[in-house]
Amino acid sequence: MRTKKVEFTNKNGYALAARLELPIDQHPHNFVLFAHVFTGHKNLNAVKYISRGLTMNGFGVLRFDFTGLGESEGEFAETTFTSNVEDLIAAALYLETPHRAPAVIVGHSLGGAAALFAASQLRSVKAVATIGTPSEPEHVSHLLRDSIEDIEARGMAKVSIGSNEFMIKKEFLDDLRNQNMFKIIRHLRKALLVLHSPQDRIVEIENAARIYHAAHHPKSYVTLDGADHMLTNRKDATYAGDLIGSWAMRYLDLPQKENLRTKEQVVVRLGEGFTTDIKAGQHPLTADEPETVGGSNLGPSPYEYLSASLGACTAMTLQMYARRKKWDLQEVTVHLSHDKKYLTDCEEFEKPSSKVDHFLRIIQLEGDLTPEQKNRLLEIANKCPVHRTLMEESRVETRLAE
Repeated sequence: MRTKKVEFTNKNGYALAARLELPIDQHPHNFVLFAHVFTGHKNLNAVKYISRGLTMNGFGVLRFDFTGLGESEGEFAETTFTSNVEDLIAAALYLETPHRAPAVIVGHSLGGAAALFAASQLRSVKAVATIGTPSEPEHVSHLLRDSIEDIEARGMAKVSIGSNEFMIKKEFLDDLRNQNMFKIIRHLRKALLVLHSPQDRIVEIENAARIYHAAHHPKSYVTLDGADHMLTNRKDATYAGDLIGSWAMRYLDLPQKENLRTKEQVVVRLGEGFTTDIKAGQHPLTADEPETVGGSNLGPSPYEYLSASLGACTAMTLQMYARRKKWDLQEVTVHLSHDKKYLTDCEEFEKPSSKVDHFLRIIQLEGDLTPEQKNRLLEIANKCPVHRTLMEESRVETRLAE
């Protein structure tokens, strides 16, 4: 997947750090907003692996740090559950400007509860997935049970969660207690996927049942059997991401591309930017340009395809020749690069500064071959059909389609 560091401003003017992850081989068909666990951050392994599973299904994913966490500005002590929901809405508004508003929200643990609340306010969201989510936001207060008396008495207290310490204020607890999550779920009327592990020791499996029964159809439940609450096992997180991606597409509008058709051997159609769809015979391909020249880098450039053609033809030709000669050629690997070089002493060009296309081709031969056989194969490489096409004069006839 391709990753970009971005940031956006929340309701209170704080800059929130985020990463926008895009599919490696296509423009995203829809975008997903990710809400991480309580006191977590966007770079947790589970978040990254879930995001990777989603990008493999063609989604773009925005994962960010809530106010006061990770690389985001602000003080965590000043945040509440409501402010987390507001951060999600700010993230959705940010996505809408350079790309498209999110169609899916994924939330992990308390982030799942925040995702449900945010989804109820975002018209663009068609589907919500929760992972290990409590059925009531107040459930998270059990993590603070040893400090609740201090928080109530003093108005705030420093709490150890994992290996970090956080300042928790009474306003945070009061806000959790005032949330009516079942009302939100009952009126949501959006596709819901509930993922939960029976072995979750932080948020018990009964929470998943309560969320599921409160929701209207369409709703689905999938057990993450054997996983812990944080999905620390890479396989569990990757499975969750791939599953969410496959499930969500059922409820989304996906772009429909007209199949490329032609009476010729190859047809090419320019899409967004420089991204180009190709159909060569029965084989779909994608061409693009690097980001440095304004492309999206979703496929090889035209000259990279040209180099690939020369390399493929070289390898095939050598293999066919060796088989005919019954030589022990086990494997052929061809390394290529292309550039344009000046010819300072070529009489065929009017100016000594003229450029010609230069292909560097390095051939690896594996097998029990004599030096004489290797030299002969090197000669044969220079006779492969694509090599001869490049070296000989070619003509391109161009006309407008009727």
